[in-house]
Amino acid sequence: MDGVIIINKPKNYTSHDIVYKIKKILGEKVGHTGTLDPLAQGVLPILIGKATKCSAYLTNHDKTYQVELKLGIKTETADGEGNILQEENVSEEILKKEYVEKVLLSMVGKQEQVPPIYSAIKVNGKKLYEYARKGQEVEIKPREITIYSMKLNNINIEQKTINFTVECSKGTYIRSLCEDIASKLGTIGYMNNLVRIKVGKFSIQDSISIDDLIYANNPKEKLEEKIITIEELFENVGKIELNQKSLNLFLNGVKISEFKSDGIYKIYCNTDFIGIGSIKNERLKREIVL
Repeated sequence: MDGVIIINKPKNYTSHDIVYKIKKILGEKVGHTGTLDPLAQGVLPILIGKATKCSAYLTNHDKTYQVELKLGIKTETADGEGNILQEENVSEEILKKEYVEKVLLSMVGKQEQVPPIYSAIKVNGKKLYEYARKGQEVEIKPREITIYSMKLNNINIEQKTINFTVECSKGTYIRSLCEDIASKLGTIGYMNNLVRIKVGKFSIQDSISIDDLIYANNPKEKLEEKIITIEELFENVGKIELNQKSLNLFLNGVKISEFKSDGIYKIYCNTDFIGIGSIKNERLKREIVL
């Protein structure tokens, strides 16, 4: 089985937990396209078989999240797991719909974001959370991110929470975004809940829950029903038809002259899908072969 399965990851599962469970069901190579925090839920694309070689083409995607921001409390991890560092009252003025929408709208666009100290980003060979756990200070350089859109879904005045949907670029830390929004509102806050509803073209509507797999009569058959093939993954790229002689060279790793633009292409022979190749300087190179 070669392709991608979209798993709706539940809370308190690591991405590795999901990979392990699917590997146990299938008994073949399994990977993922990027971790999703244990506290987060939602879309986790899982690569199966030869699709694990597609990882490099599937990691630079924009993402969409549904977020719950809790106001009036600051934690050391910027989420509900960390120790509380500070608490303050949140006035009803801060929670007015027009004011919240104005602040959310002000966050849209390119900006510099400082990642949270409790993250896996490496500085001088060590992950940031390793410095944090030892109480060591380290310089965290800001990163450029893009917020494409923000939409207010709900305000709970009693709970002091704001629920919103955000479309953002790869590398955006929602925990940091929540703290920045709280600061612009004139208070403090942390990310209380997070659901990833889209990664690139992978949507939560097309996902399957891990429980549905575990308790299915035939988990392998269930996966086969939901799999996105490698050919489907690259549906929007160009195609190249090879004759048998060129195909043999291609399969043996020989670079073939191909007068097309640089990029990724689907490779066919006699209308049969063979795999993926890349062209650079008019030379076609084998990338993934089924």
